[in-house]
This record gives sequence, C-alpha cells and structure tokens, in this order.
Amino acid sequence: MRPDESLVTIDGPWTHRGVHAGGTRFHVVEAGEGPLVLLLHGFPQFWWTWRHQLVSLPAAGYRAAAVDLRGYGASDKPPRGYDLPTLAQDVVGLIKALGESGAIVVGHALGGLLAWTMAATDPKSVRRLVAVAAPHPLRLRGVLLRGSPGQLRASAHALAFQLPFYPEIRLTSREGAWVGTLLERWSGPGWPGEEVTRTYRDAFRIPGVAHCAMEYYRWLGRSQLRPDGARYARSLRPPIEVPTLQVHGALDTCMLPRTAQGSGRYVAAPYRWRIMDGVGHFPQEEQPERFDAELIGWLSDDEPER
Repeated sequence: MRPDESLVTIDGPWTHRGVHAGGTRFHVVEAGEGPLVLLLHGFPQFWWTWRHQLVSLPAAGYRAAAVDLRGYGASDKPPRGYDLPTLAQDVVGLIKALGESGAIVVGHALGGLLAWTMAATDPKSVRRLVAVAAPHPLRLRGVLLRGSPGQLRASAHALAFQLPFYPEIRLTSREGAWVGTLLERWSGPGWPGEEVTRTYRDAFRIPGVAHCAMEYYRWLGRSQLRPDGARYARSLRPPIEVPTLQVHGALDTCMLPRTAQGSGRYVAAPYRWRIMDGVGHFPQEEQPERFDAELIGWLSDDEPER
C-alpha cells in the first residue's frame, strides 16, 4: 500500500496549512514572525528538508515558510505546469497569498534554479536570494552545452529521467530504494541515515509525486530544443539586482562546485560565494548548524560585501 499525503504533515514547532495561489493549492509549513523567508526544496525531497531552518530562522527573528512545490508532498499535482516560468509564477503568487509583496527566497537544487528564475523575471518579489547547490540556470546551460565531461557524468540521472514511464517505476519500486541510493550518492559522509532515508523514500511514493518530479526534468531537458526554452533563456539575461548568497558543498557529486562557480557574473548586486568543506549536495541537512550560521549571518548583514 502506497503512503498518502498525510505522511508529510510531520509534527514539530511549526504549523501546516493549505494556501491557494494561481488556482493551485500548496502545502505550506510556517513558523515564526518577522520578514518572510520562503524555502524551496529540490529533488527528491519535500518541505521537510528545511526542518532545521524552520527552527533556527524563527529564533533569529524571521517568519520561515517551507512549501511543497507543485507536484510534491501534499500540494496539488496538476497534469501540466512543470516549466520554470510557470513554477516561478506559482511562487510569486504564493508570496502574495502569504500577505507579502516580496520575500527572502532560499532555494535548494531545482528549488535554487527556481529562485534564480524569480530574481531575474520578477525581481520585485525577491528581496534577497540564496541559492544552495544551484548554479545560475544560464551558467548550468553553458556548462552542459560545452560538453563538460564531469558535469555531464554527474547529470546522467537527468538524462535517464527523459524516458517515459521507466524513471517513475524505478523511483517507486522496492519501496523507493533508488531515492535512498541517490541521497547517499550525492551527500557527504555521515548522512542521510536510515530514518531520513525512509522519510524521503516514503514521501516519493505518494501517488503522483514521482511523475510530477520527472516532468520538471523533462521540461528542463526537452525545452533546450524548443522555442519555449529559448524564450526562458532570454528572460534570464537581466542581471540579478538583489543581494545574493550562493552556498555549495565541496563534495557535491550531483551539481559540481566548478559548475556553480562563475554564477556571480550574472549578479549586479552584492554577491557572496561560500563553499562548505566536507559537505555534499544537501548542506542544509548534512551540517545544519554551519549552514544556518552562514545563512543567518548573511541575512543580518545590512551591507553584505560584494
């Protein structure tokens, strides 16, 4: 029997609620009061990847809100809308539905690509940008189009995800064992552990999640050869005009550090690059205290250095 959406309503010092934006219902987990920090997860996770930050950010005086993106967790799983421009509009609408005109946006991996997209295409909605394990989309596109052997090998899973049906079957069979394999392959030593792995494996088996997650990758891959991909690339040309923090794990084998380096060329505002030694693709979970110190220290700096 497959898990259902109730699995992701995990108890903690936070509240769960449904928020409607643009005709889609999103599952949002909130804690604290103060400036809004919107937390966007990546693959193969859900809001729970930010559980540590849902404690540390409120303690530092922020309102933290972690969302299940379209197709994940307890959010709606419509048949379409898994392109980055639509997803960016999802999050812009979500910020407004949460009663704010803008937010500090923190995105991990695919959530980081989404955060970069928002900052370029709807800059008024992003007050500060934090990209975790996520190069600027144009930087990533350039690296892949140049045929970088290292990043092409690291992105082999994304190529396999272009196939119909097979990835969904593989990701959900044997109780989501491949999800656990990917988490372990991409992380640094000592993480994730059995309990964390089981949580993500079960959440990925919620009906519809695996297919929706693959649709993100299918759009990323196939749009490179279509007009919508060219339009998306053009929309990213304006420089980022908000202070930007980019955090990357030195041991990231999914998105290589040298792929992410160089993203600062797309930022016209104060920009800070931080590499975390001994950490893989999931800094916010692998070493949350170090990550939180970096994040909150940067947020509290009124004039972050260039």
